[in-house]
Amino acid sequence: MPQILSLPPRTQPGVQWTAEGAVFSVYASQAEAVELCLFRPEAFGREWARVRLERGEAGWWRVHLGGVEPGLLYGYRVHGPWVPERGLRHNGRKLLLDPYARAVAGNCEGRLDMLTTPGPRRPPGSRDNGPTALKGVLVKGEFDWGNDAPPLTPWTETVVYELHVKGFTQLHPEVPAALRGTYAGLASPAVLSYLKELGVTAVQLLPVQQHMDDGFLADKGLTNYWGYNTIGFFAPHAEYAADQEAEGMLREFKGMVKAMHEAGLEVILDVVYNHTAEGDENGPSVMFRGFDNTAYYRLLEKNETLFYHNMTGCGNAVATYQPAALRLTLDSLRYWVTEMHVDGFRFDLAVTVGRGPAGYDKMGAFFTAVAQDPVLSQVKLIAEPWDVGEMDSYQLGNFPAPWRELNGRFRDTVRKYWRGDEGSTASFAKRMSGSDDIFGWDRRPPTASVNFITSHDGFTLRDVVSYHTKVNDANGEDNRDGDSDNHSTNGGVEGETEDVAVLARRERMARSLLASSLCAQGVPFLTAGDERWRTQGGNNNAYCQDNEISWVDWSEEAVGVRMTGFVKALLAFRKRHRVLRRGAFFDGRKRPETNLADVAWLDGAGGLLDHAEWHEPTRERFGMLLDGDPVLLLMFNRGVESQGFILPGGPETVWRLVFDTGLQEPFEGGEREVSSGEHVLECHTVACFELVSGACQDWVLQ
Repeated sequence: MPQILSLPPRTQPGVQWTAEGAVFSVYASQAEAVELCLFRPEAFGREWARVRLERGEAGWWRVHLGGVEPGLLYGYRVHGPWVPERGLRHNGRKLLLDPYARAVAGNCEGRLDMLTTPGPRRPPGSRDNGPTALKGVLVKGEFDWGNDAPPLTPWTETVVYELHVKGFTQLHPEVPAALRGTYAGLASPAVLSYLKELGVTAVQLLPVQQHMDDGFLADKGLTNYWGYNTIGFFAPHAEYAADQEAEGMLREFKGMVKAMHEAGLEVILDVVYNHTAEGDENGPSVMFRGFDNTAYYRLLEKNETLFYHNMTGCGNAVATYQPAALRLTLDSLRYWVTEMHVDGFRFDLAVTVGRGPAGYDKMGAFFTAVAQDPVLSQVKLIAEPWDVGEMDSYQLGNFPAPWRELNGRFRDTVRKYWRGDEGSTASFAKRMSGSDDIFGWDRRPPTASVNFITSHDGFTLRDVVSYHTKVNDANGEDNRDGDSDNHSTNGGVEGETEDVAVLARRERMARSLLASSLCAQGVPFLTAGDERWRTQGGNNNAYCQDNEISWVDWSEEAVGVRMTGFVKALLAFRKRHRVLRRGAFFDGRKRPETNLADVAWLDGAGGLLDHAEWHEPTRERFGMLLDGDPVLLLMFNRGVESQGFILPGGPETVWRLVFDTGLQEPFEGGEREVSSGEHVLECHTVACFELVSGACQDWVLQ
């Protein structure tokens, strides 16, 4: 049996190993007593030992035990007042998961046992869930990192590739069957080679912190596939590990990160600190709710009763401005950087994380703490700049440096332009320029904008050009879920078709969407499988589809091969041309060597666009002349008819066509040189030319 030892002078939250054993420390400021329950791994449901913790200062409870070893399972029982109307939800008959657990054992099949709210079969405290509850695992997490070092790719060179650990390799024929869908599978040579050849620099993983399936999904035989339902902020999700032993799982995750670094790839985690899987008042009691509900969650008073302030759409919101929740969030982030060696984070519903007691505050507790942290201030930080249900929910452009932001206006504007929406040209040009109108006011650079056309949330690229209306019937919500305003088009026929003309139109428009994203100023963002022409059959909310709807298809279909080759060529082209990767916004200044402004906007007829022409509702074509080395010319036509475009220059000017998305093989004209004259742009097409020769100083652009 374990022995209680004297406490060391300094302790840390969670489990801290000592020469004699381990110190267990949890936060429960309103509790009257806290018990630690230990379980042997071979007897998951049978309690082996129970000890009481000692109350310390500032709400912390601690105990130092000898006779404990790695592999033991543990949980806590917190005794205290049950006054839900005042936010107090202690229940000693519920075994709670350590919020600092490094690994989690068990599943949620006994989720009814986690419930603490009154009901026909579950009055408070009536059911003890010790045998079925999720449990922490004692681990040491030792790993030989060798000479591991982060790639430290500058933002101007960064290309983000979002993928799901399971879905990316589940069908991959070159990944060993036993490793498909796992961290080890993601680190396999075939996957690393593919990512490197594609040309991306950072892999952004959908949530890999331990998460839990929602009860309503489990009742329908579905799962929370995306994983935005966290319960373990320090623990890798066990399902994604080929090695199911806790220490082995940690080594597997770290080995994946190490392999990514060796391949020159950064690892960015999509993290969910805005809410937890405990849901609303009727949800399960797993951790925060039972330890210290008022310290960890945002509560809102109505009619003298406290309710969860549901600004996330998921039932609750974490109070990251309060000391306990803020400390846990920062400790968790530092753990993933220092112990797991990840390179950055994408914050789900980051507006919620940045809220103070009075609303969103970019100078508030969370952002200030991160900015002064010597570890976190040095990694990549990407915000999803919105949450739901509040007056100040949309904060695009209002995050502090050095944060980057997912630019939802880029997605919407670029989709609208290529769909052919009237009045979209001027806004489209702003997005291509890095969205100075959104980020420039605060002296932030173009790389503050993370430019995406698609993400996990919404249509795939193929579906953006194939469906006008979402098809989410498989989710079991009568197609009510998911966004109904997708700025998409079907090319003339809704959904799948064998019409050759429609298929050609869709592929051409998809190439133009990709070219816009990868040639725009800012940080390019790609969704895994888009380059392989992946479809979800029109499902734009596949969060609960752990099946072929969501998994990447690795079959070598002709259109997928063409699209993959196009993305590779585009990323290689972007890498060669610094003018596409600027660290500062355009300022209109001319270089003496060329007498050209850093950017000039052409009307397609040999002149410059003026203000009135920019805002013509029917304007479809324009050109973007970039003063680089060499000079580049991007020409756009969103119209449904082909249009001529006059190439600028004089008699001695020679241009080389780099790519034309109107061609099935857009880069096949790469050796074609043309003198100044007219180039015909097909409908829904972008073409790019490099200046080969000719003095720019003599050009007349007016």
